[in-house]
Amino acid sequence: MTISPLPQGLHPEGSESLVSASWQAPALIYDYRQAANPIRPGLTDPIPYQHWSPPPLAGEPSAILPLDLSQALGCEGPATSPGLAAHYVRLSPGEPLSPQAQATSSLFYVLRGEGRLAFPAQDNPFAQPMEWAQGDVFVLPHGLAPELIAHQPSLLYWVHDGPLLRYLGVTPAGSRFPPCLFTADHLDDELNRLLADPTAARSNRLSVLLAHQDLPATRTVTHTLWAMVGIVPAGAIQPPHRHQSGAIDLIVDSPPGCYTLVGTDLDGSGLIRHPRRIDWESGGVFITPPGHWHSHVNTSEGPARLLPIQDAGLHTYLRSLDIRFAGGLVGED
Repeated sequence: MTISPLPQGLHPEGSESLVSASWQAPALIYDYRQAANPIRPGLTDPIPYQHWSPPPLAGEPSAILPLDLSQALGCEGPATSPGLAAHYVRLSPGEPLSPQAQATSSLFYVLRGEGRLAFPAQDNPFAQPMEWAQGDVFVLPHGLAPELIAHQPSLLYWVHDGPLLRYLGVTPAGSRFPPCLFTADHLDDELNRLLADPTAARSNRLSVLLAHQDLPATRTVTHTLWAMVGIVPAGAIQPPHRHQSGAIDLIVDSPPGCYTLVGTDLDGSGLIRHPRRIDWESGGVFITPPGHWHSHVNTSEGPARLLPIQDAGLHTYLRSLDIRFAGGLVGED
């Protein structure tokens, strides 16, 4: 088959032809077969499997410690995934820190310790001091510049969507939501309520999703961030599931014998084919790449707790999350 050329417009001599040439200079055309899926090493690098151990706390100075995969991803850092950046924030009493980023959303989880959130000399109706303690989650929008002050040696986990904004070449224009706090007691009460519900045994995950009242359609904690606090009971083998958002998973606490199996395919029995095993440790972090099947396993005699954070708020809004479950067990509406 021969494709007839389309009629060409006239290109008069002079400055207009120079403009046309400059506009055409960056134009490239690829065979669809060569470019339809550019996710491969050296081009759009895949998200690698990676895990991190928590940093030492006692006697160490305050520091912001990024979990940076930007070199492996081929993007500007720090970045833990193409859209999100995760960090440990270590705080020593008398050494406050002000973690800030060009981001629309920041989520903090208090792994250890207690302290105070302050907003020095900031003219914002939401810039009110707040006490935080172990197990609390607080979420901040763009426009608030926090200062973290520790009352005792403390370790926090911080995730924001700055890498997504850097890729788009944009800066936040304002706050999209007011800040919110989930206390440890509130989260524990909801988890215990879930565990006492006899219908929960039919669910793929024993988890509660964190949501913001300003985002009723996506049921997410910010318009970009999705967060969940989940329990993996003793002896549990969770059936695999997958989604198109990448997950940065914080292991809140875990006895020895907990791990995650992750891989790209399922076999005929609904199990992950040739899985990679990621062993858990309390306070550690690991990556689940988008589209990869994953299953959490607890061979110990005690429960484990997990806090995954994803860019699924954005995926939900775009209708591209595509969450799928193996074994016929699904979450309920």
